[in-house]
Amino acid sequence: MNVTGIDRQKLAEASAAAMWKDDRAAQALGMTVVSVGPGRATLTMTIRPEMCNGHHIAHGGLIFTLADTAFAYACNSHNRRTVANNCTVTFVAPGKEGDTMTAVAEERHRGGRSGVCDVTVTDQHGKLIAVFRGHSTEIKGELVPATT
Repeated sequence: MNVTGIDRQKLAEASAAAMWKDDRAAQALGMTVVSVGPGRATLTMTIRPEMCNGHHIAHGGLIFTLADTAFAYACNSHNRRTVANNCTVTFVAPGKEGDTMTAVAEERHRGGRSGVCDVTVTDQHGKLIAVFRGHSTEIKGELVPATT
């Protein structure tokens, strides 16, 4: 429980459900929200043939999108509408067609209206594919009524 008596885990889950309802990009890419909690989120996505580039490896932009989506669910888990203001990614290894990518996002800092979140993307064997860092800014509004 936090100081207002709201269960933070339930609030994170309700916030994620509210986001997922309208998250057509994540749905179209076949992402799955595996888990969410206060300041954290885990999502997966399987690399389909149309997600590969001319080198026959997973397009970096789609790996970035998976990481960015996990970042979004982690940042919004406090029921404050939050958007990215700066993100960087380092690709460590290529993803391949058929690989299931897992993005694990963890908030490192949250204060005022800003935050920092790190995301690691691994394949189904636990091999590191990418490291992502996102900086966030809270905007006006909540995702769900604060009484959840």
